[in-house]
Amino acid sequence: MSLPLYARSRALPMTIAVLAAAWPATAWLADWIVAHSGLGPRARLPVVVLAPLLVSAAIGASLYTHSDELDRTAVRPWWPRRACQLLLLTAVAAGLLAMAVPGESQVYGAYAMARNVLGSVGVTALAAALIGARLSWLPMLVHTSAVYFTARAEPGGPGAVWAWSVQPGPQRAAWWTAAALFAAGTCLYALRGARPEGPGSRR
Repeated sequence: MSLPLYARSRALPMTIAVLAAAWPATAWLADWIVAHSGLGPRARLPVVVLAPLLVSAAIGASLYTHSDELDRTAVRPWWPRRACQLLLLTAVAAGLLAMAVPGESQVYGAYAMARNVLGSVGVTALAAALIGARLSWLPMLVHTSAVYFTARAEPGGPGAVWAWSVQPGPQRAAWWTAAALFAAGTCLYALRGARPEGPGSRR
């Protein structure tokens, strides 16, 4: 399969368009919240948590394939293309969203945004491989909702692991957790692809 056909079959042009639109929207919302809350960069926590969730859902949608049988019977292995697709989309999303929240990297700035993109995409890729691409957004949404409304955002402690997405700045434990999730999701999706969906689908 040629690269243009591969890109169209995964709806990559639409996914890239969503990622490009997320940059100005995130920058505007982050500035608006900071200007109207009076809390400074700490007010950007909702943006740093929700923007990665949304772009990871867009990336998850691109992991769906309409030709699982063709993928599994192809002469050339598919894992390099899957891995490259996920790595490139994640790099674009992390770079654009990090630029949307510059400054104050020790609080809720570029570091926290890039970390959350990595972790969110990792969870989404894991979900795509295990439950299917169409519902790949669901586990990260459940986790984000639970963490955002129950976890404390103080640096360090056990929360830096299980509530990594609300941790401020370059918390090492939060970064390790997000990186581990991304590595696991990338490897599993690259090797297995998205779980087949629909009538008659099977592994």
